[in-house]
Amino acid sequence: MAGSTGARLPLQGGLPPGEALTGAVREIACDESGFSGTNLLDPATPVIVHAGVDLSRDEAAALISTLRSGFRFSPDEVKSRQFLRRREAAEAVRWFLSALRGRAHVHLVDKEFFLATRVVDLLLAEPSYAAGTRLSGDRRPAAALHQAGRAAGPGWAAFLAAVVEMLRTKRRDRADDRSVERFFAARDALRRHVGDAQAGAVLDALDPARVAAVQARLYAGDRTIPPPLEPLLPALAETVLHWSAGRRRVLVIHDEQSALTEDRLRRLQAALAAGDPAGPSPLAGLVMTDSRDDPRVQAADLLAGVARRMSGTPGDGPLRPLLSPPSEPDPNATGVTAEQEPT
Repeated sequence: MAGSTGARLPLQGGLPPGEALTGAVREIACDESGFSGTNLLDPATPVIVHAGVDLSRDEAAALISTLRSGFRFSPDEVKSRQFLRRREAAEAVRWFLSALRGRAHVHLVDKEFFLATRVVDLLLAEPSYAAGTRLSGDRRPAAALHQAGRAAGPGWAAFLAAVVEMLRTKRRDRADDRSVERFFAARDALRRHVGDAQAGAVLDALDPARVAAVQARLYAGDRTIPPPLEPLLPALAETVLHWSAGRRRVLVIHDEQSALTEDRLRRLQAALAAGDPAGPSPLAGLVMTDSRDDPRVQAADLLAGVARRMSGTPGDGPLRPLLSPPSEPDPNATGVTAEQEPT
């Protein structure tokens, strides 16, 4: 990125393909909006959005040029914050989303629901990089916990804060760390107000010794455990699985993002391949770029920002054709709705 002298620092992270790619490979440009690090309870950013576009450089450049005409945007990038402040924004957004129909995909992650999946997938099961994705199995227990927790009143916010405190293991004085005790105190307080049987079973199954063991592994730097407060990785996984559709590999071109380290991406790549151990991973690789240099990433960045900032319920508006099914399934349903495969 640009520094004080105008020079750009080397791009960090990513997982470039180690060999020439063969077979069916789709190159998808991606970016996110709403990333807040480990501050998952920031009310200003309740969701993180991961967007991917299937456009050539020329197609993306033409799209951005059309949007820029009539608007006084930065010569380098078109940003959603600027875009949505314009008087003509509603009409321009409808045109933009219509132009991307069939060529883009948006995955929204509710950060509170993400924390509910962490309680189930990391504290009740063996931690895996598939956690928080459709590959982790039945997500209805996490959905039940989320819905019952939100209906339980202020105890839910206290419980989530205790989850974050317990799993945030960096920069903490460990000499007098009682975060596991505080987590179970918050669990007990929440449990008294949860009547749903499935959510209650999740809370009752939490075991102090097991939870403390997971925290100890985090303290020890166990890299087999996915970063517990990082929703971008499962969001990226869902993007890859969407575009792969079980038929092809996906090479991701991504704006620079510190959370996407090589080690994490290798582990995610292996987790995504678990469904077909004999075949290659659907994640062919991830190449970092500066969004100012790639109009495809600019288009993905704008799409992610528009999706996060749109008022109302996204599923009821023009964004709906580009969205994944809700990340939180109905806990009372008999199954989870399958995504429509991309063409």
